[in-house]
Amino acid sequence: MTDRIVRIGGASGFWGDSAEAAPQLVASGKLDYLTFDYLAELTMSILSRARAQDPAAGYARDFVDVAMRSVLREVVAGGIKVLSNAGGVNPRACAEALQRLAEAEGLALRIAVVEGDDVLSRVDAFRAEDVRDLHSGQPLPAKVMSANAYLGALPIVEALKHGAQVVITGRCVDSALPLAALMHEFGWSARDYDLIAAGSLAGHLIECGPQATGGLFTDWETVEGWDNIGYPIVECRSDGSFVVTKPAGTGGLVTPATVAEQMVYEIGDPAAYLLPDAICDFTAVRMSADGPDRVLVQGARGYAPGPCYKVSATYADGWRCVANITLIGGRAERKARRVAEAILARTRRMFEARGMGDYRLVYSEVIGTEAAFGPHSRIAVNREVVLRLVVEHANRDALELFAAEIAPGAVSWAPGMTSIGGGRPRPSPIVKLFSFLAPKTEFKASATVAGEHWPVPFPAELQETTTAHVATTYTEPLPSLDGVATVEVPLLGIAHGRSGDKGNSVNIGIIARDPKWIGVLRAELTAERVREYFGHFVEGAVSRFDVPGVGAFNFLLQGALAGGGMASPRSDPLGKAFAQMLLDMPVRVPVALLEPPSAAA
Repeated sequence: MTDRIVRIGGASGFWGDSAEAAPQLVASGKLDYLTFDYLAELTMSILSRARAQDPAAGYARDFVDVAMRSVLREVVAGGIKVLSNAGGVNPRACAEALQRLAEAEGLALRIAVVEGDDVLSRVDAFRAEDVRDLHSGQPLPAKVMSANAYLGALPIVEALKHGAQVVITGRCVDSALPLAALMHEFGWSARDYDLIAAGSLAGHLIECGPQATGGLFTDWETVEGWDNIGYPIVECRSDGSFVVTKPAGTGGLVTPATVAEQMVYEIGDPAAYLLPDAICDFTAVRMSADGPDRVLVQGARGYAPGPCYKVSATYADGWRCVANITLIGGRAERKARRVAEAILARTRRMFEARGMGDYRLVYSEVIGTEAAFGPHSRIAVNREVVLRLVVEHANRDALELFAAEIAPGAVSWAPGMTSIGGGRPRPSPIVKLFSFLAPKTEFKASATVAGEHWPVPFPAELQETTTAHVATTYTEPLPSLDGVATVEVPLLGIAHGRSGDKGNSVNIGIIARDPKWIGVLRAELTAERVREYFGHFVEGAVSRFDVPGVGAFNFLLQGALAGGGMASPRSDPLGKAFAQMLLDMPVRVPVALLEPPSAAA
């Protein structure tokens, strides 16, 4: 068993990923499993609304109509197993649609459905228990659109044990799909925490598709073949080690740096990445080149998970309208701000006359002025900008009025007001996220395969007290730059970076380009300095975590996204650009470290 390799391809990072991903991976001829991740909180709310209008809806239709339709014959012929959370809020309907497709193609397909995550029917009970949001401490809203627990790998393992070739789940942890495949294939138990952590890391690295194979890479100019970028494959062994690679002949880039960027993406504390199957510690993970476009990953550690599932509910909270208006010519930024003032003053007057009340929120950005950089903007003169004006109101009719009053500005206000991006904006419902914890013992997960039903209880022995755990940290003395000849360079010159959201918080992973820069990063890139740099955004604390295995640090910026995700009015609601902004920050580096080694050396 030690030499056996299980190959898993990640064919989808979100609902809307490329239609070329599944055919590309299947054509590689080297897969045992194909996994698809479709679900985000916003996706769940969209699917909930769809199911409310049509009982046969509520799942990611692209999974059946696009992805599986393109590879179904090859999947069946090659014995490839498919694992997907495309079921959304209606996994049975998704399975039935796939079954109809298989029958139409004359193919036999054993499909399993995993259920137990949907707890919308229990919302009143949770409210009676006075559950509170993990981040804000607020009580559960009166009207909830969806409520789903993040299940782990065990129900999927049960489905595979009973011969499923395709497993369709509702909400589960993204990384649980590949982890379940490895638990099934290698016989890992639910108490093999180091192995569970390793399998979860493999899943984490491929759950966002080509983000592990050169997508979003800091040094993007070194990545060739964007149009045919390779989707990730992990080649896994029973000891928990694995290689990250991609199909031969595809674009993209797989190096320790590209893979490390994905590892630090959206993980919070890297020593305590909380998942339902284990608490994972990635601080000692090591990555090394294993040939062209191949990276060996090893060293993940895990320990017992907590007693609760995370439950995410979504709820509607008023209406939002977003206008994008292009302005060209001298003093463009001043024009944009005056246009915004005129629109708001006019519509507020109209609201008052109609008894509609004021806007609940007004947020404006002048794109083209480096507005996101705040006080660090270097733009002095603007001759072409886009005014992005976001307004919220409890009454949709008020926002319809707002939308109608934008176009008159083309003849009323600033010269050079050239277009309204996308035409008249349309009000859309604001969907917000409410997350809380609930005991695992209250949930009844199950797997249904070919009409047979198997309950999957949470193992009682896993409700043990979590043992003490010590993360790997940097132990070298903190270097002093006092009295040392230094020069300022952008952080980009000595580090890679990647960022993303966690609710209303931002994670920024910073990875040293060379081990010689780790001391400089420790000295210069403190949590306090990062907090100050993003002071125009961050409302909460900033924490720094060590990730010595890959020469990195992870920063957690709390309260940085104006509500985050669906609630945020910003143009970057998911925090994707924070790393790019931080990499522009100047840091002091010793001149001696910039000098190339002598020939004698």
